[in-house]
Formats: sequence, structure tokens, C-alpha cells
Amino acid sequence: MSLALTYEQKAPGVFTMHLAGSLDTDTYQDYEAEVDRLYAEFPVIKVIILDLEGLSYISSAGVRVVLATKKRLKSMGGELGILNMQPQIEKVFAIIKALPSLQVYGSIEELDAYLKVIQQKVVAGEM
Repeated sequence: MSLALTYEQKAPGVFTMHLAGSLDTDTYQDYEAEVDRLYAEFPVIKVIILDLEGLSYISSAGVRVVLATKKRLKSMGGELGILNMQPQIEKVFAIIKALPSLQVYGSIEELDAYLKVIQQKVVAGEM
């Protein structure tokens, strides 16, 4: 199965990446390339939200690149969040005990409330 990736800038330094299909050994490099393109185009990234509503499968290679994105953002003072995680994807993250270290949002409203706080911090010079 293939992986479709798109992203949109929600605010300065705040992006949502939409993933659909499968994030696995055949597609993780597509994900990495898209993240690299995002960093090349926008050197200041404070938040990336992965919208996984369309993601139907993730392998260990997929988990690895998601966690690598989190680590990269953290090293730059940024954060990674996940939105619309499908039950089978959530189970994979739970099995490897990665969920406590990730910010997972249950709804777009919850995400928007979080993004509002982040934007206020950026405007106030706190981020």
C-alpha cells in the first residue's frame, strides 16, 4: 500500500501533516523526505501535528520515523502531536509504550485549543 502525505501551515511555525495509507518499510522514506522538505522550506518549526485519520497501517519502521520526528523537534524546542489516531495505530504505539511521550488529541477542537495556547506563547516570545 502507498502513503499519501500533505501538509498545511496553520500558523507561523505550526504545521499539520495529513498521512493516508500505510507507513511501513516501503513508505517510511517518503515520510522522511516530506519532513525534510518541510524543514528546508520552513527553518523555524515549533509544532508538527500528524493527522493520522487516513493512516490504516504502521510498521516498526513507521513508528521509528515518527519518533525520530519527535526527537528532532524536541532538540529544536518544538513539539510533535498526533490527531485522529485510528484504533489499530494507537494499539501499536501502546504496545511499544510510546503513547505517554506523545501528545495525542482526540478531536480537532482539542487540537485547536492547544494551538491557540502555542500561538499565544509565540506572540509573547515564550517559544
